[in-house]
Amino acid sequence: MKTLSINAGEKRATLSLSLIFAFRMLGLFMVLPVLSLYAHNLIGATPALIGFALGSYGLTQACLQLPLGMLSDKIGRKRVITGGLLVFIAGSIVCALSHTMAGLIMGRALQGAGAIGATLIAFIADLTREETRTKAMAIVGVTIGLSFAIAMIAGPVLSSLIGVSGIFWLTALLGLIGIGILFTLVPTPTHCEFHRDVETLPALLISTIKDLHLVRLYAGIFTLHAILTASFVVLPPLLQEAAGLEAHRQWLLYLPVLLLAFVSMIPCIIFAEKYHRLKPVFVSSVALIALSQGALWEWHGHYLGVAFCLYGFFTAFTFLEASLPSLVSKTAPRGSKGTAMGVYSTAQFLGIFAGGSLAGLLYGRYGASSVFLMSLLLAIIWLIIAIKMPARDNTPSNQLS
Repeated sequence: MKTLSINAGEKRATLSLSLIFAFRMLGLFMVLPVLSLYAHNLIGATPALIGFALGSYGLTQACLQLPLGMLSDKIGRKRVITGGLLVFIAGSIVCALSHTMAGLIMGRALQGAGAIGATLIAFIADLTREETRTKAMAIVGVTIGLSFAIAMIAGPVLSSLIGVSGIFWLTALLGLIGIGILFTLVPTPTHCEFHRDVETLPALLISTIKDLHLVRLYAGIFTLHAILTASFVVLPPLLQEAAGLEAHRQWLLYLPVLLLAFVSMIPCIIFAEKYHRLKPVFVSSVALIALSQGALWEWHGHYLGVAFCLYGFFTAFTFLEASLPSLVSKTAPRGSKGTAMGVYSTAQFLGIFAGGSLAGLLYGRYGASSVFLMSLLLAIIWLIIAIKMPARDNTPSNQLS
């Protein structure tokens, strides 16, 4: 059977909407490696509030993205995306102008409240044929991955040039450019359809949340992003104190680590796919997450130790981040794929909020070691869950071997 190619119209719509996705992701993640150091200088700063500020956008994002996606079915995609970007811009401006922790937390929460991810995915579904939609979603996935990697490098560099407040102003500008792209490059479909493969059906929410096979995957993405966010509550100040690596120079660590991690992840994916060994590679990656956190617990005061641990963490993180959505899609019952992905995404953002908030509390009371211990315990629990995942279900599409 011949595979259909994405036509010019579908490609333009997908790339344009992916670019809006990327602008928003850049704005949220560029501050990840620098925010904890910047926030120390704000009025009312405490480790607990800094962690809360780092993760607060995850809470509003988790609460609003599914409702906004459903709202877009009724009032139109462009209206919801425009409104979400305006809220995101407002949050970025509040962050840029804030001199207090209260203002920073409010701004970050507003950034997350512009929760348009589900709406953007639904809009891409409106503008692509069912036969080419998987390719379009793959483009979105690659865009998100690249945005994260670029943000990790660009954040420290830009902080030295324009400051963290400048990054927030740049984020607001990217939001405005996103609105321009939306109305100049993205066509308006004649009507919005409901797509069960990418959108959430409220009637299926309870059954999707109660599905044990899916719950294991939700727990996985929650844990992965909780550990990621918790790490960046403590790593920037640790690198500055232990290695004398100022915030604007920390990209010198992140760049080689991320490049090596990406290169190392490729053979893992090839091995898992070619030899149908996804579960062993998946479990090994979770074990590597646990190992990296355990090593950070012991070596977080040593520059080379931190670099080695981050390499292991990001190698596993990159593989798991790519594998988990595919597993959710394969595991979800027929007709529930979109709903399962919506719950999965919500779990991801709740993990960001929980990781930042808990790490801030622990860091303030017990120091950096307690944060890595928390992450180690979370990873061990996930490892136990992953080991118990079935190698294969009854249907070929739900295979995890």
